[in-house]
Amino acid sequence: MSAETPAVPGQFARRRAQFRAWRGARPFWAGLLVMLGGLPIAYFPYAHLQVGHLTLAMATTAGAGSLIIGVLLVVLGFSLWYQKHVRTFAGVAAILLALVSIPVSNLGGFLIGFLLAMVGGALAVSWAPGVPPQPQPVEDVADGGGGAPGAASYESPDGASEPNDLSGTSHGANGRHSAG
Repeated sequence: MSAETPAVPGQFARRRAQFRAWRGARPFWAGLLVMLGGLPIAYFPYAHLQVGHLTLAMATTAGAGSLIIGVLLVVLGFSLWYQKHVRTFAGVAAILLALVSIPVSNLGGFLIGFLLAMVGGALAVSWAPGVPPQPQPVEDVADGGGGAPGAASYESPDGASEPNDLSGTSHGANGRHSAG
């Protein structure tokens, strides 16, 4: 292999580019945060934490409710990834489930799951699919001068040639308004 041999993208680079394209077309981070928010909400009511020789059991009477909320948040996170058209419903549902988890599930998984699910739900509601850019036609500059790109000139009503200010409000007056 020489220095002049072109670099061929490997399997890793191609898969990474495919993942980036897939991730960019959906509310990926919203789904990830909603899923991560569901895990502590479902886990902490059933956890037995060890502090030295002391076992802390966080089991509550609403453990089944915590498990249901956590599983629903994980399912909503996956639906945000694979069914992006339900993003508004899934985002609102994630926010409501996060709020319900405060009294049901040990302050929403010690506020960790609550905050992750709230931020993920807000991201899901606010996400909008991107619009691919439309190709712009290339304009020929008639005067042949090396002016700024897109700085075309026009003839004003009195016959003088003035540069267009590209503000979209010129209407033949180059930004100046006439009374009358």
